[in-house]
Amino acid sequence: MISKIFIKIVHLNPWLQKTIWKWWYQRLALRAREANWTFMNYGFLHDSEKVKRDLIPEDEDDRVFIQLYDYAVSRIPIEGKNVIEVGSGRGGGASFISRYHKPKHMTGLDYSSKAVKLSNEIHVNVSNLSFIKGDAEKIPFENNSFDAVINVESSHCYGNMNKFISEVVRVLKPGGYFSWVDLRASSMVMYTENAFRNSDLVSIKDEVITPNIISALDEIHDRKEDMIKMHVPRWIQPAFRDFAGVKGSKIYNAFKNENSVYLSKVFQKQ
Repeated sequence: MISKIFIKIVHLNPWLQKTIWKWWYQRLALRAREANWTFMNYGFLHDSEKVKRDLIPEDEDDRVFIQLYDYAVSRIPIEGKNVIEVGSGRGGGASFISRYHKPKHMTGLDYSSKAVKLSNEIHVNVSNLSFIKGDAEKIPFENNSFDAVINVESSHCYGNMNKFISEVVRVLKPGGYFSWVDLRASSMVMYTENAFRNSDLVSIKDEVITPNIISALDEIHDRKEDMIKMHVPRWIQPAFRDFAGVKGSKIYNAFKNENSVYLSKVFQKQ
């Protein structure tokens, strides 16, 4: 019942959508420390084993989640660059990017103060990485601040996609890159496409990666179920299962029956 109410509420209006997502992520951040959750994306499985990245042993358990970040970031030049991830959550993705793709500096921006505090504590030993609190629709940096912007499975929570894209364009340097991956209800794809089309961003790459996401959800199902059972109170477990996309959840079924799709896009600022 909770998950049904939750889904209905977030569609009432943009302000309420943002407010409830903020509350939800604050709760997730509190659970993150005890469950060791530094990633909460749906993951990504490559079509071929040949493209798998070598990971240090400490990162191997998070491979499926890391691969979504690696897929998004590998398609743009960020080594030695100034990069920001908008919607950095518990910081696992930004930490991976900092350590493996070697930007000059990596900033993680998140709406949840608890998530930011947790991220700065967990990833304190990554020298080229820092996390700050901020709104995706009002990014707290000057114009032309970054060589690249990353946004992974976060924008579906925002109240106004057009404002977010406008902010991305504003903080990107001319010629800078924006790599975006996220899910959308099939009925919302055209709205999202128009938001990008009406911006000062030039499309470089555009793909549907839903099959790769479903494969990852299948791969990681048991681990997510075990974490939810161990660390989440029973009364809210149904909502967590829907959020995590475990088999049989609303989002998993939506991907399977094509009522939702997972999109991947790369843009460059004119």
